[in-house]
Parts: sequence; C-alpha cells; structure tokens
Amino acid sequence: MRYALPTFAACCLMSLAAVSSSPAATPARVCDAEKHRQFDFWVGRWDVRTPDGKAAGINTITLEEGGCVVIERWRSANGGTGQSFNYFDPVVGKWKQRWVGLGLILEMEGGFRDGAMVLEGPLHYVQPKRTTILRGTWTPAKDGGLRQLFEESADGGKTWTIWFDGRYSRLAGGKEKE
Repeated sequence: MRYALPTFAACCLMSLAAVSSSPAATPARVCDAEKHRQFDFWVGRWDVRTPDGKAAGINTITLEEGGCVVIERWRSANGGTGQSFNYFDPVVGKWKQRWVGLGLILEMEGGFRDGAMVLEGPLHYVQPKRTTILRGTWTPAKDGGLRQLFEESADGGKTWTIWFDGRYSRLAGGKEKE
C-alpha cells in the first residue's frame, strides 16, 4: 500500500487536467459586449504629431486580458515614457483610465458620446505637487487616424486650456490585439 497515495494523487491531477482542458471549463469572454468595444478604435501602433506636424511621440495601444483592457505604452519624441490602463467598468457603467508616467498620475472616467471617447478626472503632478482636472477626448478620423485632445482646468472646471493636441497616424503593424 505504500504506492496508494502517490497513485491516488496522480489520478487526481490527471482528472483535474482533463476537466480544466474541457470546453465546459473554458471561461466565457466577459468583455465581448458592445460597451467593451467602444475604445477599440484606439488600438494600434501610432505616430503622434502636433497640429503643426511636429513629432510628439509613438503610442502603442494593445487590447489585452481577453479584450477587457486597453493598454497604452507612450514614448514621447524626447524619450519620456508612460503607460495607461483603460477598461469599461460594468459596475458603474463608465470607462476608466489610470495613467502613470512623465511625472504624472491621472485617474479619469467617462464614456463614448457624440462619436468620441471622453474621459475626465484629476491630474496629479508629482513635482511640483499639485492637482488639476484633465479632460481627454479621442475622436476617430475618417482617414483611419484619430485626434487626442487633452484640456486642463486649474479652477475646478470653470475654464479650460489645451494641454495636448495629438494627431494620430497608423504605423506599420496597424491593429494590435491579443
């Protein structure tokens, strides 16, 4: 009987492996609903320029975690970097973005309206330490590109100034999904 326990354990592991690989054990794609696809137009590898044509940076946007998360990896023309984590939160019914990089921490939320993704929230500057409000609007263009417009308010939303205006053009490697 000295082999009974190892044999029993091996049988259990083989049974578990068989169950976990069966179609019934495959999790449903929880992010296939239309709301989860609203930011897919941003997915891709992009050359980003200012309205006057100057290089602003390269932005690589991927769709990950079974289509549940849009990940942004930014590299500015001067070498600065940052990343954002974007997702539709079905509990509150809003899109959320969390950004870290370039000495900034950003927490925005909002949704798709009037043909554009519009998110807004506190922008925290690390040095010098201060907080404003940032509103981002991502608008798809008919040519397959898009415009990303960020406006900042230092007075609680009474007045807004342009913080960043980027024109996106797809680079080779276009769409980047899992």
